[in-house]
Amino acid sequence: MAGFNSQRWSLKGMTALVTGGTKGIGYAIVEELAVLGATVHTCARNQELIDERVREWKNRGFKVSGSVCDLTSKSQREELIKTVSSVFNSKLNILVNNAATVTLRSTTEYALEDLSSMMSTNVESPYHLCQLSYPLLTASGNGSIVFVASIAGIKALPRLSAHAATKSAVIQISKNLACEWAKDGIRTNTVAPWAVNTGLIGRTPIRRIAEPNEISSLVTFLCLPAASYINGQVVSVDGGFTVSGF
Repeated sequence: MAGFNSQRWSLKGMTALVTGGTKGIGYAIVEELAVLGATVHTCARNQELIDERVREWKNRGFKVSGSVCDLTSKSQREELIKTVSSVFNSKLNILVNNAATVTLRSTTEYALEDLSSMMSTNVESPYHLCQLSYPLLTASGNGSIVFVASIAGIKALPRLSAHAATKSAVIQISKNLACEWAKDGIRTNTVAPWAVNTGLIGRTPIRRIAEPNEISSLVTFLCLPAASYINGQVVSVDGGFTVSGF
């Protein structure tokens, strides 16, 4: 039986794109993928922060690069994938659609502009990135897509109706891609956290909110060869919140 030092538990030689990787969950995902041997590219809106993070990771011996991308821009998404294709020689093993936005308001307080903005960032952007990345993922012969959604896409929660709509959409996109692209050697799964200590969510009924690395560990596992038979799944990381009844 292969041990934990085997290739099944390693990402050595694999390439990954993680959106929104300079802070929070994205930062933890980049770091964990790199620790397991992946070569990672990430993107964010702030060039100074990207440069700072890349220097930090390289000083620790990680293979990480980064570029600026406003994910609400179609042309910038296209430019991002051109950059990734160039950096990784037209092959990509892992796409983690992490970047997202959330605004907590009651339904009557949401302006249509709020909904449009969240749909653009949380749904249109990852959907388009999957389309753009498809040739690269197929070329790798071993592709994995992970969406970072939310249990708001599964369970009704207060002040999150618009956000919940976007996360439900992401979950369904993930399931459809899992069926459609399995024949191309691409697995697609979703991680659905609840409250995470990223600074975006304030008070919560949960006694202890999760740390970003408690989410990144599952994201990373789903990208490993050891998870090669996991496809089309939505896994909640919520400390039991969705089954607690409160």
